[in-house]
Amino acid sequence: MDPVVSKVGIIGAGVSGIAAAKHLSHHNPIVLEASDSIGGVWRHCSYNSTKLQSHRRDYEFSDFPWFDRDNPEYPSHLEILDYLNSYAEHFDVLKFVRFNSKVVEVRFIGDWETTDAGFKPPAGQPAWEVAVQTSGEDTIQWYAFEFLVVCIGKYGDIPRIPEFPHNKGPQAFQGQVLHSLDYCKLDKKAASELLKDKKVVVVGYKKSALDLAVECAEANQGPKGQPCTMVVRTIHWTVPHYWVWGLPFFLFYSTRASQFLHPRPNQSFLRTITCLLALSPLRHAISKFIESYILWKLPLEKYGLKPDHSFEEDYASCQMAITPENLFSEADKGRIMFKRSQGNWWFNKDGIEFDDGGKIDADVVVLATGYDGKKKLKAILPVPFKSLLEYPSGIMPLYRGTIHPLIPNMAFVGYLESVSNLHSSELRSIWLARLIDDKFKLPSVEKMLEQTNKELEVMKDTTRFYKRFCISTFSINHSDEICEEMGWTSWRKNTWLAEAFSPYGGQDYLQKY
Repeated sequence: MDPVVSKVGIIGAGVSGIAAAKHLSHHNPIVLEASDSIGGVWRHCSYNSTKLQSHRRDYEFSDFPWFDRDNPEYPSHLEILDYLNSYAEHFDVLKFVRFNSKVVEVRFIGDWETTDAGFKPPAGQPAWEVAVQTSGEDTIQWYAFEFLVVCIGKYGDIPRIPEFPHNKGPQAFQGQVLHSLDYCKLDKKAASELLKDKKVVVVGYKKSALDLAVECAEANQGPKGQPCTMVVRTIHWTVPHYWVWGLPFFLFYSTRASQFLHPRPNQSFLRTITCLLALSPLRHAISKFIESYILWKLPLEKYGLKPDHSFEEDYASCQMAITPENLFSEADKGRIMFKRSQGNWWFNKDGIEFDDGGKIDADVVVLATGYDGKKKLKAILPVPFKSLLEYPSGIMPLYRGTIHPLIPNMAFVGYLESVSNLHSSELRSIWLARLIDDKFKLPSVEKMLEQTNKELEVMKDTTRFYKRFCISTFSINHSDEICEEMGWTSWRKNTWLAEAFSPYGGQDYLQKY
């Protein structure tokens, strides 16, 4: 069977995939989606109670605002899926998507002599072959693309499972063990039946674990209800809402003035010294100011849940989460309990036990331990490019969060994290489309690697959790550099006052020709 040939191929039809397809639509891309619908993690990794962590106006495409963008309620995952489908239908993106098309192999067929020469615009010669298996069929269909855009993201598909001592893994437990990814596949009734009147242990303390604990408490409201125990290793700051002592949260991190306080790549020596000596105390004071409000508003100290790192470190690594509304009220009633675990733990036949001698009996253990994004990429990238994922820093060097300088004619959209991942994916899709159209040139491989190293150093200096590849404290500067590279003006507001003190969002990057 001859390969299907197209200029641009896109793997994945989540938020990043449909954004890339929209902005590359003039090339008639082929979008390969393994499932039967668009939406990515919003479709396949959401609980019944999952909601967006921000307001609608902070999570919208620049040219497609929410119809009720001023609604103060956080939209549910179903509302987000409706929004994404409306976007795809409005811009006629769905015609490019081939559903139930799982990528099983990728081959590089380009010129090996030029793989170290940096990006070159597609010139009619395929560089990648992609093998695709359609659901329910045994045959493989090959595709050939001049340029390949990987939009499979870091989350979903491959769960991260803790390592256990020999014979002390899930097989030693007589109850049920599942990952949060498995729990996401249950409908509301099945999820409730799994948790109801059961002793449940949730391992983890990030947003998915917190939401799951609340769902567990809600399922155990009856007289036979059992408490849910959260096993917590690393505590992160959560916020009750986006107000701090009467001030809107965006004033502290989401304006050009507030981000001026933080280090950024390519800053002058004088600014580096200023950030270190003059601005560092101010950043510390802002973090403490926010922490004081959180500790006043939430009973973190009562439950031993006060982090030992600053709030800024969690914000700088995109790990700040909104506290589920009923989390601590259910904890006050004894339906949610917290167990700190600084060391190792493992399974026994009745539940789990810890190296400090503690034990927890359980009927169900849910591992809300995240996903293995690197393993996802390794499953796609061929040799020798697969070895490029074993980077010493732990972060894949992506220029503008999109181009790996050493992988030819391939882009990655949706791997860099920021305040709004949707906005990040859209702006980088716009940038990528202009790059493929040869409207600007990339710097040399050396210059691109130098830029990614500068960004890495900023992340390292800001948070111990830098491996999450988050640019939240210098996101506006990052967008400025992208705009300047595309030939756009980087300052997007209408007035100096708005430029300094109003938050930046997707609407600020509406294309103006």
